[in-house]
Amino acid sequence: MPDVDVAIVGAGAAGLSLARMLADPPPAAPRLTVLLIETPLRRLRPPERTWCFWHDEPGELEALATASWPRVRVHGPTGRVVASDISPMRYLMIRSPSYERETDRRLAAVRTLSRLDATVTGIDSGQREARVHCTAPDGAERTVCARWVFDSRPHALPPARTLLWQHFRGWFLRTEHSAFDPGAAVLMDLRTEQPQEGLSFGYVLPFSTREALVEYTEFSRRPLTVAQYDEALRRYTGKVLGLGRFEVEATEQGAIPMTDGRFPRRVGASVFRIGTAGGATRPSTGYTFTAAQRQVRAVADALFAGRTPTPPPAHTARSRAMDAVMLRALDAGRVDGAAFFERLFTRNDTRRLLRFLDGTTTPFEDLRVGASTPVLPMLRTVAELPWLRPRPPTTT
Repeated sequence: MPDVDVAIVGAGAAGLSLARMLADPPPAAPRLTVLLIETPLRRLRPPERTWCFWHDEPGELEALATASWPRVRVHGPTGRVVASDISPMRYLMIRSPSYERETDRRLAAVRTLSRLDATVTGIDSGQREARVHCTAPDGAERTVCARWVFDSRPHALPPARTLLWQHFRGWFLRTEHSAFDPGAAVLMDLRTEQPQEGLSFGYVLPFSTREALVEYTEFSRRPLTVAQYDEALRRYTGKVLGLGRFEVEATEQGAIPMTDGRFPRRVGASVFRIGTAGGATRPSTGYTFTAAQRQVRAVADALFAGRTPTPPPAHTARSRAMDAVMLRALDAGRVDGAAFFERLFTRNDTRRLLRFLDGTTTPFEDLRVGASTPVLPMLRTVAELPWLRPRPPTTT
């Protein structure tokens, strides 16, 4: 007999979200025994981070948000501004420590859910159950037997025709004087100095007139050093934003794969991957949170209904095909990245474009968005892609 019905490996956004959903079954559904396993080793855990997404349904996620904005802005490379009220949507930010604390509170209140601090060293899948091998903080070995295992840890990337990285560093800062509009999030500020290859932009989430998260982001083949990020942030906050004197209160840094590789979602009869490991990251944007919510919601519903809980594709085949074209065109230098994104936002209704980036638009709406891009370079890329062979990724 399994020790638990469900073992969740990794307490990132996908793992925590699945645990939260399984803590609240429908009235007629069985209450499942669930174990959330997270390593106590700080070097193996992801750093504190923010998860941002747009949302149009007030509810629990909005209540958990650290901040939200009803308006968004995009600044073109020459200063042209696209300012949009995205109501009834809002752009939300959740900070991972707050989300983890709330999940822990919920797990503690449900007798059939528990958490284990241990480092998973291997997972063996049988036909009716899987064994999760762990090492406890004191070095003791333990094996957990589960009917279903959902693994949200980072894994080796799959072979791909194109792999770029969305890599960034951000400062949570406080200025001496009022410098921000707390009612609007800046999704892309393309006035940054552009790299020789790829794309760069600033990203500003203001919490008050004097407090904000300011990030420097690039889409390119390899991340920068901390010193290079900080130099780029100094240029952006000084020359572009003109912030004057400010204090950096905290930092965040990360790298997100942007790839047309196919992520496996089922890796054993009883073992599945979710979140970024299960392909939830949108290749063209790096956004993951909303797609991961859809994916684990489907998993939870299947578990409550007694069905095989295979995670569904996080994005449609049509969305993945369009993303593959965009990534290849950008990586090949066939399109100018800053001009490309400025064109997307100036030629499309922002709400429709956000729904497109979420993969919830109709085929006709997708065609309208596609027609707003540089058509000839994109058509050349479409013709080229079938002849390109996926290659194993190189390390960053």
